[in-house]
Amino acid sequence: MSVIYEVKEHVARVTIDRPDVLNAVDLPTEAELIRIWDDIERRDDVRVVVLTGAGERSFSAGADLKNTSNLKGVEYWAASRPGGFGGIALRDTLNVPVIARVNGFALGGGFEMVLGCDLVVACEEASFGLPEPLVGRLPLDGGMLLLQRQIPYRQAMGMMLTGQRVKARLALEMGLVNEVVPRVELDTAVERWVQQLLACAPLSLRAIKQVVRQTGQLSPAQAHGMRLPALVAALQSEDSNEGVLAFQQKRKPRWQGR
Repeated sequence: MSVIYEVKEHVARVTIDRPDVLNAVDLPTEAELIRIWDDIERRDDVRVVVLTGAGERSFSAGADLKNTSNLKGVEYWAASRPGGFGGIALRDTLNVPVIARVNGFALGGGFEMVLGCDLVVACEEASFGLPEPLVGRLPLDGGMLLLQRQIPYRQAMGMMLTGQRVKARLALEMGLVNEVVPRVELDTAVERWVQQLLACAPLSLRAIKQVVRQTGQLSPAQAHGMRLPALVAALQSEDSNEGVLAFQQKRKPRWQGR
């Protein structure tokens, strides 16, 4: 199997397992990723997702250009890909927080998947880039759309128009990454973020993500008037009462996700 997927203690871990090709994504791998995101969306026991690549060289080098079965050019652009690259870059229906554990190269579609995540923890050797114009391609599945919204315009255009690769420390300064650590500390850092997310009410996190993702282009007044499903569910939940009660009783809340 080209993707390892496991769920344990409310955490889903998704690992692209093609280290021999720098975790490049071919059509079967992308189909499996889409199946996994669909499964996570249907579950109510998953509260955090960690997405990464196998090995120590690459998170994902993007599309597998050596695989001749992959679609090309206009045919690729015209194909229905509502979730963006890897089914995650442009996915707007996955309300669970997703952490990108970047263990090496995140290039092309690999970088687009990172842009589709909510939090990014990278090792010092990691690097990010959209090299598509260097090979006559375009970052169609999220790169052109997301990068300009996540960092300043000049920095985004500098990356996209030159295909330059940005190292982890600079990516941190640009605001693309939450934390950069030595490789030996990567899993510890990711686990710290996981535990911080699990300490929060899961329905609150779902509501926050849904509101942020679906109201970013609205004015504050328009956004405030939106009655999004995850927001309503969080406000009406048992957990909202549990949180206050736990605070009053000076104990840790026991989240039920309902």
